[in-house]
Amino acid sequence: MRGWVALAAAAALAACSSGPDDAVATASVTARAETQPVGTANEDAADDPAIWRNAADPAAGLLVGTDKKAGLYVYNLEGKVLDFMAAGRLNNVALVEGPGGILVAASDRTDKKNSRIALFSLDPASGKLTQLGHVAGGPGEAYGLCMTGGSGGSAGGAGKVRVYAALKDGTVREVSVSSAPGALSGAVTREWKIPTQIEGCVVDDATDRLFVGEEDEGIWTIALADAEAKPVSFAKVDGHRLVADVEGLALARLPDGRGILLASSQGDNAYAAFDAVSGAFLGRFRIGDGAVDGTSETDGIDVVTGDFGPAFPGGLFVAQDGDNGKGTQNFKLVAWDDIRAALGL
Repeated sequence: MRGWVALAAAAALAACSSGPDDAVATASVTARAETQPVGTANEDAADDPAIWRNAADPAAGLLVGTDKKAGLYVYNLEGKVLDFMAAGRLNNVALVEGPGGILVAASDRTDKKNSRIALFSLDPASGKLTQLGHVAGGPGEAYGLCMTGGSGGSAGGAGKVRVYAALKDGTVREVSVSSAPGALSGAVTREWKIPTQIEGCVVDDATDRLFVGEEDEGIWTIALADAEAKPVSFAKVDGHRLVADVEGLALARLPDGRGILLASSQGDNAYAAFDAVSGAFLGRFRIGDGAVDGTSETDGIDVVTGDFGPAFPGGLFVAQDGDNGKGTQNFKLVAWDDIRAALGL
């Protein structure tokens, strides 16, 4: 297996190139697996993934993905559907694990005038979802979403989590959610405003900072530990390193503790990497055709480092594929080891 990883990494490095339209060198990696397509055929339907790592049995990890016309899918690491929850127009999804289990949250766009957060529990053994209910996210159209267990908090069960609702008009709301059995509740605790349309977001738990993607302009960061914090520009759309639309955001943790922020540079079918603290640009890559076809027009992404079994020993990156060979949209699974090698991280 180590030989396979080494060969894949070498191939990724060899594919790093700068084409005539690329002002910045863009590496190429390939996916090792893909999910079955979502059920809404031949439409812009698949949107955002969330990854759960099974520490006890790494190859038994799970993916949750949205069909934004219909609900939530759960997949295994071979991409096979384990469950589907018909839950309406769910756009972005995130999950956290705690003593009470795995809590899944999704932005619910069913009512475009009043945002809601749909909440579910995920059974790690069966991959089945149980719908817990909804909490209000305030006026406006729900769009992006991310979450964290919070400082010292626990997810699921009687624990509280912080959900960040990124509304389409640029409003970001922090919602404190309690998922205690029979006592689901949520309360808006803070609010910020980004100038124009936003969607992707992610929390860096190590630094307690929120990153938000403004689609046409770039990435913002908010220091959550500061009660008076305002959004601060982190990375600008420049047409080379980061190309509008800025879509999904994800945060990877290197063995030395360094955080790597990944962004879907949808306008040129690529992904950009930044140091999550300094903002230094670290490189960019595309997912090209291989045993599995590549990606284009990616909306949501997620990444989790650590062992996911023989196919993904160092971690897993998942990206929505907006084209999927001109077929129904799905999600592609890429080894984090291949991306690290391609970017020299």
